[in-house]
Amino acid sequence: MSDIDEPHVDAGDEGVAFARQMWADDQASRRLGMEATVVEQDHAVVRMGIRDDMVNGHAICHGGYIFTLADSCFALACNSRGRLTVAAGADIAFTAPGRLGDVLVAEARVRSAFGRSGITDVTVKRESDGQIIAEFRGRSRSLKRH
Repeated sequence: MSDIDEPHVDAGDEGVAFARQMWADDQASRRLGMEATVVEQDHAVVRMGIRDDMVNGHAICHGGYIFTLADSCFALACNSRGRLTVAAGADIAFTAPGRLGDVLVAEARVRSAFGRSGITDVTVKRESDGQIIAEFRGRSRSLKRH
């Protein structure tokens, strides 16, 4: 079952349907409490609440969870054209801490798609005040299906 809000999804689009199926099969994101709220071609939004098991020894959200949120949103956006697409690399800049109880919202947009490669930017914000928490840039590669 998908947690993607139907009003934001063009169900007739094969690429979006492909990304939705990928999300439905993504146990890792689901178990971290992520929910996709928007999936459109080249665009996705994913939310995640910061739980006590995500906070590190500095009482802030572990950067790995923020990276994972951005990476999951990146995956939705770059798979929304209906081609099996994986990460070829990614960079992240952390700009402010996330804290216990915060809800983080990642928004991804494909900036460039060329051949089998692409570049997707993801901004992670705190939902309550819009504070930017991180900026992520992912490089993707579409694979040939066998």
